[in-house]
Amino acid sequence: MKNLFKLLPVFFMVLSCGSSSTLNSEKQGDLVIAFGSCNREDSPQALWDDILKNDPDVFLWGGDNIYSDTDDAKVMKAAYELQRNNKGYQKLLNRVPVYGIWDDHDYGLNDGGKEWHFKEKSQQLFLDFMEVPQNSPRRSREGVYHAEVFETEKGKVKVFMLDTRYFRDPLAKSEDPNRRYEASEGAILGEQQWEWLENGLRDSEADFNVILSSIQVLSAEHGFEKWGNFPSEVERLKELIVSSEARNVILLSGDRHISEFSATEVEGLDYPLVDFTSSGLTHTYEEFSGEPNKYRVGEVVNDKSFGLLKFDFDKNRLRMEMRGNRNKLLQDYVLEFQ
Repeated sequence: MKNLFKLLPVFFMVLSCGSSSTLNSEKQGDLVIAFGSCNREDSPQALWDDILKNDPDVFLWGGDNIYSDTDDAKVMKAAYELQRNNKGYQKLLNRVPVYGIWDDHDYGLNDGGKEWHFKEKSQQLFLDFMEVPQNSPRRSREGVYHAEVFETEKGKVKVFMLDTRYFRDPLAKSEDPNRRYEASEGAILGEQQWEWLENGLRDSEADFNVILSSIQVLSAEHGFEKWGNFPSEVERLKELIVSSEARNVILLSGDRHISEFSATEVEGLDYPLVDFTSSGLTHTYEEFSGEPNKYRVGEVVNDKSFGLLKFDFDKNRLRMEMRGNRNKLLQDYVLEFQ
């Protein structure tokens, strides 16, 4: 029997005049995951100390972890080294396990997909940055998708980190000058990755299952990159989440230089499917004036920010937070399952 849910949205807005890993947590069984995206390695990075103030158990890169649109391995490697040597990021690395995915700017090609000739080399450079051992099977597999299970004394969270670049079909360019792309037929994940995700969700014994995508899954009305450019892939993901019977699935995304919560009802799920977009860590769409998103819950945040997921296994509850400079709470959303 699936869980009933209780949805408790609470919003705080800042106004301008505001593999398995066992974790030894001091949070009495709670697990805290921090995540973020859109991070320029050569820009000021003011949020690492704020992230650490929340004592996260894990940090997830959500893509665009560096900005290195290049097919020059030396240039890309230098960008990763600059990021790795950032003092704030070094503090995080010394205290928190770090995992993640890439997006187009660390893939090497703006809005790039499977056509990118440098993708095999950029994959190895990404894995170097993520400190993946040279003998890991991930070194010989196409794509950077990966899963980790984080276990506490009270429960487990499984995180599926998707690769939305390596296998993605070409985008359909729009004739509308206000849009880059239009919806078309095609694939994002590729059959090999779909099979991996299907097996992983169906076999999951986790209390919560988190799917991390570099691009937004639910918001589909804007004209930029998104899962909505391939509507059949969105429906396939929803159908898989239902048929897998994986518990309490949450979507995370980045890319957009804004942060927002999106939520929708999916037939067969008795809880809302939420896509928590957190972007960006070093730069945002400061002149954002609005865009439609019928699934949006709350308001768009265009301050520099990071995301937090706070899991409560006793109450079967998840609190999602957007936080900015000085650890200021910008907006939150509480999802309680019963």
